[in-house]
Amino acid sequence: MFGDLMGNMQQQQAAMQEKLTAMDVNAEAGDGIVKIEGTAAREVLNVSIDKSKIDLSDTEELEDLLVVAFNRFTEKVMEIEAKATEESLKSMMPPGMDGLAGLFGK
Repeated sequence: MFGDLMGNMQQQQAAMQEKLTAMDVNAEAGDGIVKIEGTAAREVLNVSIDKSKIDLSDTEELEDLLVVAFNRFTEKVMEIEAKATEESLKSMMPPGMDGLAGLFGK
């Protein structure tokens, strides 16, 4: 019984990771001066800076915008992961017991 459950959990985890890898996540700061593009699997794919909107010699402002953009990216990814985990737990619960999935998360 537990062997089947553990095998199912591993399959669900692999499926969830695959799903997260396919999901695009974007975040920005400074009205689009800094943009972060990545996946919900916490992979940053691109960081872009709009040079026409910022003085590149003002490194402190640029650093602040980078921190804000990365934090926003991380927050979005964490929200997506939490939702995917909750959905995964619900799908593993026996019929009629899916309400118990909330005990492990939100």
